[in-house]
Amino acid sequence: MAEDSDLEKTEAPSSRRLEQAREEGQVPQSRELSTFLVTITGVLTLWLLGGWMAERMLAVVRTGFAFERATVFDVTLMLEVFRGQLSGALLMLVPLFGALLVAAVAAPLALGGFLFSSKVLGPNFGRMNPIQGLGRMFSMHGLAEMLKAILKSALIGGVASMVLWANKEHLFGLMVSPLEIGMSEFSGTVVLASVLIAASLGLLALMDVPFQLWQYHKKLRMTKEEVKREGKEQEGDPQVKGRIRAMQREMARRRMMAEVPKADVVVTNPTHFSVALKYDAERMGAPVVIAKGRGETALKIREIARENDVPLLEAPPLARALYKHCELEQAIPAALYTAVAEVMAYVYQLDNWMKQGGLPPQTPTNLPVPEGMDPGSPDE
Repeated sequence: MAEDSDLEKTEAPSSRRLEQAREEGQVPQSRELSTFLVTITGVLTLWLLGGWMAERMLAVVRTGFAFERATVFDVTLMLEVFRGQLSGALLMLVPLFGALLVAAVAAPLALGGFLFSSKVLGPNFGRMNPIQGLGRMFSMHGLAEMLKAILKSALIGGVASMVLWANKEHLFGLMVSPLEIGMSEFSGTVVLASVLIAASLGLLALMDVPFQLWQYHKKLRMTKEEVKREGKEQEGDPQVKGRIRAMQREMARRRMMAEVPKADVVVTNPTHFSVALKYDAERMGAPVVIAKGRGETALKIREIARENDVPLLEAPPLARALYKHCELEQAIPAALYTAVAEVMAYVYQLDNWMKQGGLPPQTPTNLPVPEGMDPGSPDE
């Protein structure tokens, strides 16, 4: 049962999944929103520029029916008149077409944002598969689109029929009215019908946009296994990261071990801790810890120290305190200055004895480690 639940797409799409969908040209789209914006833009343009367009249309009509008799028998003149009429009509429609073009471009941007994907331009032979096409036609999505189309047609047809039926007597009266008055009155009726149609399309868009957003995110839902896999891809496989950390620790350990032969002394707790110290009076204000370890690492530090004739001093409290309170490549804390000073003095005496002979130096004992600095335990 747990495996089955991991395969169900119950998780919301991640930001990476949404980004990949955009790269493939998949964004939420609403035809109803596009239809509404184009329609309302056309209505507003007609309302704002309707008077000017009506005057231009009237001028085109008058010019088209007013020409000399000789023009009828001259093909060149007739073509010139037609060209002028066509240019005048197109010029009149330029603002309307421009506004509709802007609305058609703005509609997808309002919902899915700007998107350019080269993958969409590539050939996709799967779209030519008739079986998949039939599957899309008879799917829930196809059924929803069919219902919306029927509802849209019913709304537009119903609104247009209501406007025409309510104004039938007035429209019949326009047939015997002068041309200027008839066109002005008829344009008012057209604008009224367009406003009502746009309002009905706006209602459809308000219902369709949330549905399209829900369907888009539902389509991109992920299984729990996909979420886990994506997390591993973005953050890295824990096993790989563990191996990398292990390699980094091993490299750091090797670098530390390479510093042990340079130490002046290694302070030890017989079986648990080893801390290598180095002091250069010209460059250092206090001795520095260049290597430290416990367990096997401590044994390895002592082994390397013996191989390179680095003195070993058994001082359990001091070894434990240095291990706990000192970091690599850092100077020892001030609280341990006195104890370490005795150790360094012993090392210098030991070095002179080995070079010149005489009485061997006395090994320091009971080094003054402040109370609270030694984290010693019975096991150590």
